[in-house]
Amino acid sequence: MSISKELQTLKEFKCNDRCVLSVYLNTNPADPDQLKGAWKIHLKSGLKRMEEYITASKNEDELKAFKTVKDKVVKEIDDHSNELRKGVVIFASDNPSLWSVHYVQVQVKTSFHWEDHPVLEEMEYMYKAYPDAGIILPSFGEVRILDTAMGFLNDELIYDFEPNLEEWGNRKKVTPDNHPGIGSSKAGALEPRLKENLGRFFKGMGEIVERLKKERGWKEIHVAGEIEMAKAFAETLREKPASCIHKNMNNSSANEVLHEIFEK
Repeated sequence: MSISKELQTLKEFKCNDRCVLSVYLNTNPADPDQLKGAWKIHLKSGLKRMEEYITASKNEDELKAFKTVKDKVVKEIDDHSNELRKGVVIFASDNPSLWSVHYVQVQVKTSFHWEDHPVLEEMEYMYKAYPDAGIILPSFGEVRILDTAMGFLNDELIYDFEPNLEEWGNRKKVTPDNHPGIGSSKAGALEPRLKENLGRFFKGMGEIVERLKKERGWKEIHVAGEIEMAKAFAETLREKPASCIHKNMNNSSANEVLHEIFEK
């Protein structure tokens, strides 16, 4: 489910009494405030203060519901403590059931909420800044496509250009070190016929990208590649891309590409 569709589902979730724990947790290792895993202290102290507040209300059913989702949230984050990126966003309820977890690659401001609905304002703000987006990396040998949301990689597709067959082939292309394989961007030594075919196939790839945009709910498309490749591919799209970066990143890791596109 795309982030936009999940946000809509979360907006419609509501219970009769307070039952939804919304957690926004900054786990960014590059943040000076997060030295030596300070997020663990913030998580523990934030949930403790919330539990004390609910205890003071003397509503045993509410306290029981809170403890149930609190324990589940803490276990979830502890179990993934070695995989944390910049932030974690969780919306959880026991009855009615709700469990929505997002490990995001964007800055998160730590906060905790216990309400009768998910508190979505910050999530919506982050999504507006980092929406569902397709990043297209065209080169002569391949067109690499990153499906992203909230600055995080959902999926990666690579279409190879086969000069002998004169056609594109779709594949997943990841080497053991989780880096994409090498795709040449040099078309200068090729026969004029193959150069012409490259332009034709870029046009066909543009149509594939437009289809993916519709299927995957991309709000934006970004293009990055050597200047001639990036410009040529951008011209095949119906709408001007949100950005067009003149830099070959086909051999860069997905995280490096995301940083270049969204954070520079």
